[in-house]
Amino acid sequence: MKNIIYKRTIKSTILEGILVAMALILSYVEKMLPIGLIIPIPGIKLGLANIVTLFALFYLGVKSALIISFLRCIIAAMLFGGIYSFLFSISGALMSLLVMSILMRSYDKYFSIYGISIGGAAAHNIGQIIVASLILQSAAVLPYLSLLLFSSLVTGSLTGYTSGLVITHFDKIGISKMLESEKL
Repeated sequence: MKNIIYKRTIKSTILEGILVAMALILSYVEKMLPIGLIIPIPGIKLGLANIVTLFALFYLGVKSALIISFLRCIIAAMLFGGIYSFLFSISGALMSLLVMSILMRSYDKYFSIYGISIGGAAAHNIGQIIVASLILQSAAVLPYLSLLLFSSLVTGSLTGYTSGLVITHFDKIGISKMLESEKL
């Protein structure tokens, strides 16, 4: 029995590490994309790392998705940002994960992967606006939320579409069944 638990822990740690690395790569790629030239609105991002979060949420569970999101936020802040970057990132990630895990309970009944992704994108923006208003000690940033929520329809749809493609492909090649049977 001890040996089974040990192997599962090693396997889950390795898989989570790979997913953290993938999320960091997607975060870096997103940082290099000139989104500001296409959409000249500060704070709007595609949320490419959420593809990994959605995958983890669907196939590994909330605990693994939380670990992956938390580590991604810490490492990304150390590599690409600082303390404020971390605060904005972690608040958005935690709000997003909370909402997506709640919406997942109604997956296939009320929500598709698009709805879950859009809900996560909207929650991410809400989390970041909350942190911005706390840091600035002002509610002056709250009107900006309407613009960010509108953008979350587009970015959440793109992330949902891409996640759907990944999950469909994994279903076809049988990886998803293997992962589902071994929820971490």
